[in-house]
Amino acid sequence: MSKPPTRLSILGHLADMRKHLLRSVIAVGITTALAFVFYDRIFSILLYPAGEMSLIFTEVTEMISTIVMVSLVSGIMLAIPYLTYEFMMFVSPALTAREKKYFYLILPWMVIMFAAGVVFSYFMLTPAAIKFLLGFGGDIATPQIKVSNYVSVVARLLLVSGLVFEMPVVTTFLARIGVVSADWLAGKRKIVVVGVFVVAAILTPPDVFTQILLAVPLVILYELSVLLARVLGKKRKMADEDGGT
Repeated sequence: MSKPPTRLSILGHLADMRKHLLRSVIAVGITTALAFVFYDRIFSILLYPAGEMSLIFTEVTEMISTIVMVSLVSGIMLAIPYLTYEFMMFVSPALTAREKKYFYLILPWMVIMFAAGVVFSYFMLTPAAIKFLLGFGGDIATPQIKVSNYVSVVARLLLVSGLVFEMPVVTTFLARIGVVSADWLAGKRKIVVVGVFVVAAILTPPDVFTQILLAVPLVILYELSVLLARVLGKKRKMADEDGGT
């Protein structure tokens, strides 16, 4: 029999949350400081999707504030593995031994899928979005893009893509512990598809092309989640039948 999860009082939960949040903030602070040291190299990486485009800044403090923002976003992305670990440590007291086992198994995949989302955005989504946005109306006016605006768009696309690529991993975990099922997910397909396009419209620059470019992979990831949930559901059913015989 699995050991029942440890129960904490409300004050105990708050104290535990404070501890994990403090550690997470410290971790992000360290990785942000590290990113700030190498901000020039990070900028060279971020400028790759821009191609030959020249960036400008029009305010005295714009460049330093952009560097700080780039360092912070880079720090958060670098700290994702540790932040995931801290989250796991926070929720683990509420999980059974079986659920903890599944959580440990998906932890590497969370990091891998986040990295896959960032790579997808960096090499496919972001260059296509930048090219489309700059080319639309380029015959009417010459674009002069502020560095803060460019970095904001690119950082948002990279971070959002990394997070949304976690969908199959999270769904697999929930299906494995019996919270959701393939039939339930399939039944919500129409709502999810509409929601995906709404979310894509909110998170991407205001153009249909970029929204579709983000929404289509999201729909594919959702269908992959349904497939994984169906496979895991069959495995759970077979395991229950074997355990009952």
